[in-house]
Amino acid sequence: MEIIDSHCHINFPELREDLDGLMGRMQDAGVTQALCVSVSLEAFPEVLQLAESYPNVYASVGVHPDQVEGEDPSSERLVSLAAHPKIVAIGETGLDYFRLEGDLSWQRARFRNHIRAAKETGKPLVIHTREAGADTIKIMREEDAASVGGVMHCFTETWEVAKAALEMNFLISFSGILTFKNAAALRDVAAKVPLESAMVETDSPYLAPVPHRGKTNEPAYVRHVAEELARIKGLPLDQVAEKTSSNFRRLFKVA
Repeated sequence: MEIIDSHCHINFPELREDLDGLMGRMQDAGVTQALCVSVSLEAFPEVLQLAESYPNVYASVGVHPDQVEGEDPSSERLVSLAAHPKIVAIGETGLDYFRLEGDLSWQRARFRNHIRAAKETGKPLVIHTREAGADTIKIMREEDAASVGGVMHCFTETWEVAKAALEMNFLISFSGILTFKNAAALRDVAAKVPLESAMVETDSPYLAPVPHRGKTNEPAYVRHVAEELARIKGLPLDQVAEKTSSNFRRLFKVA
């Protein structure tokens, strides 16, 4: 049985000091691959170096929607950086109205640039949306994000948002939040999302699942997310692990 962590940040300080240990714990947990996701261009070289150093680690290129400082890339800049063969996605991108206030038109413009880069490269999008579901879906439709597809990562929105994303060829990825006691509404959404359109992730070093909640998260813990998704769907763990892993490989075009 294999499980894939579809979204992590192992270049962050909390994890990068013990990468060999982290990789060993992944192997012990049956976690065979991971996608290390870019949140800024300043840190992108670290992300790419990890993907080049470990054959089972892939990378994305993008700037997080609430990254205020640093380079705000044009679509051309993203396209040029995405040419590397270990870069399998554009993002993470999207909208986040939770942490920031005021005129967020720059955030929406950044999101559009990422979608345009994805369309030009043919690489899927990794989309983050928080308290911005309606605007996120609106921009995805306006920019024809369906033509490249991608994943709604660390999903916490409503079934209506999930359904709209599914109709645009997007997968829905669930994190450790799925295991939290107060996440009943999210578990209801997970029950409705077809397994053929689901993935699992850690978003590590954040959001450690039960029974590790409150600790530093890491890719090995994605197994607990898969176990919870299997429980919700009433399916064997190995079936959920196999399908979410094959979904990952299909979306990101990796072996």
